[in-house]
Amino acid sequence: MLREVLSTELYTISLIICLVLVAIAKLLFPKRFQDFLMLLINFRYLKVYSREQKFIDVFEGLLFTNLIIGLSVFILLCFNLSISIPEAEYLTPPKLAFGIGMLILIKILLERLVSSILNMDSIIDNYIFQKVSYKNFLGLLLIPINAILIYSWYPTRISTSVFIILLILINVYGILIFIKDNLKTIKKNWLYFILYLCALEISPYLVLYKIYTL
Repeated sequence: MLREVLSTELYTISLIICLVLVAIAKLLFPKRFQDFLMLLINFRYLKVYSREQKFIDVFEGLLFTNLIIGLSVFILLCFNLSISIPEAEYLTPPKLAFGIGMLILIKILLERLVSSILNMDSIIDNYIFQKVSYKNFLGLLLIPINAILIYSWYPTRISTSVFIILLILINVYGILIFIKDNLKTIKKNWLYFILYLCALEISPYLVLYKIYTL
């Protein structure tokens, strides 16, 4: 169903920024970007680049920035169910993007802290890399999803719920792939790993679901 043209300037700017970030990532790292696009069906990216992890990674930084911008737009569309943002609230998307970015970074730091306490640094480092990779992949998917919700479909509870479920399923898929590939190592620390998943992975999604369905 086509929608009437409303105030979409801020969303359009956000989408353009996301496209520019992805284009820069592809331009600077063409081979890595090509491998990254095949993440769901080919695990070469995870096997090759997990060994080249850096504290500051430009490629991941560009895609992570795209993720938090796209996610902030998606959250606004889900909760407002509207594409019109009053002029007085034009700072809301940047503030939300900053908050999301800080929450994710703090969560990663906590995960690294917990992994050190539980003496699981090697496995959790690989897990975090794989999880961030799948989240950045979701950032790519959010570009067309947000474009659809802004310019084509009215963002209803049904349409946004479908997209939310899709994004969660891909994230869960990444976790299951990691468990399959590291099953022997996880078996040695299965109790700690389960506690880790429940505390830092499953519970946040349950809280978000509870908030969304209120």
